[in-house]
Amino acid sequence: MNGAVFLENVYDILKERGFIAQATHEEEIRDLLEKEKVTFYIGFDPTADSLHAGHFLSMMAMAHMQRAGHRPICLIGGGTGTVGDPSGKTDMRKMMTDEIIEYNCNCFKKQMQRFIDFNNDKALMVNNGEWLRKLNYIEFLRDIGPHFSVNRMLAAECYKQRMEHGLTFLEFNYMIMQGYDFLELNHRYDCKLEMGGDDQWSNIIAGVELIRRKESKPAYGLTFTLLTKSDGKKMGKTEGGALWLDPLKTSSYDFYQYWRNIDDADVEKCLALLTFLPMDEVHRLGAFKDQKINEAKIVLAFEVTKLVHGEEEAVKAKAAAEALFGGSGELENMPTIAIAETDLGMKYLDLLTREKVFASKSEGRRLIQQNGVSINNEKSTDVDCILQSDDFKDGSILIKKGKKKYYRLVKA
Repeated sequence: MNGAVFLENVYDILKERGFIAQATHEEEIRDLLEKEKVTFYIGFDPTADSLHAGHFLSMMAMAHMQRAGHRPICLIGGGTGTVGDPSGKTDMRKMMTDEIIEYNCNCFKKQMQRFIDFNNDKALMVNNGEWLRKLNYIEFLRDIGPHFSVNRMLAAECYKQRMEHGLTFLEFNYMIMQGYDFLELNHRYDCKLEMGGDDQWSNIIAGVELIRRKESKPAYGLTFTLLTKSDGKKMGKTEGGALWLDPLKTSSYDFYQYWRNIDDADVEKCLALLTFLPMDEVHRLGAFKDQKINEAKIVLAFEVTKLVHGEEEAVKAKAAAEALFGGSGELENMPTIAIAETDLGMKYLDLLTREKVFASKSEGRRLIQQNGVSINNEKSTDVDCILQSDDFKDGSILIKKGKKKYYRLVKA
């Protein structure tokens, strides 16, 4: 032995943890990641002011890559975001203003900084609007157009789905623009690898082939498995829509509870993809059965909440859950609604609809009539039940909606 330290190849780490769905040149990519510090990129369209659970997996992959010495580029679609990616969509996206795009980009970076170190150019955040908005259409067509086959583009899965509903020429350009992004990042930063969700496979291949044809240089693509449940449905959907990483959109408690309540069959996969726990520990926890699997779910919920919201918020969320389900901990940490004195005498149905506990009065009425609502641990089936001062036990009222949603009402 010469004393050299052999680190595990990050490709093997990603593969073992279940990230990799497809690779354009598997052996070449693995060899490249073994021998070089590789600059790679993942694209994010700024269609909202927060990232969501679907982005979480991509950021974990970026973090693994950066820990292994590679450099991430987070490419924000300030140019492509004005067009809309047809991948996985049956409807055309709304186009956004420059101001909205810039605001959303700034929100993304704050959230990404929990996963990625941007100091000293260890990672870059780049906006493709920098080059896409300056393109001359005739020059672009002449320079890039010959490298794309319309027949092959129409055969791509992302376009097939939209063809049934009407594919606009605007959206048809998306693949070409994404391919051009890879070419531009290759020129500017020697970026050799594009990564993304498996629904981006066609777009990623377009960029890889554009660089190889036009520049006669090696370029590579890699896609991740999509974050889905064991039944094939997308993970991260809640009653209120997406599972956001912004605590103002999805509270740290609700975020914790989502992962605490996932199906038993999904626990090991989520531990592998969404935490940094060693794989022997992932396998150990994933092997738990019946009631014991709840111990693994608690570990999962705590670890993912700590990554997204910080350890302090994870501790609070865990304590709130234990207060409800284990008889210990702090109730103060669960979602709390302040009630004014003037609210006394109001129907719970109206109050809880106003506070967005119920999506609508009809939903609230149905839940109440079907024994889906408890007030201070007692089922309430009276849709005309009135909020009274006597309902405040130890200064608060505990509302349970369905099997797992809790809220605490306190006097303002």
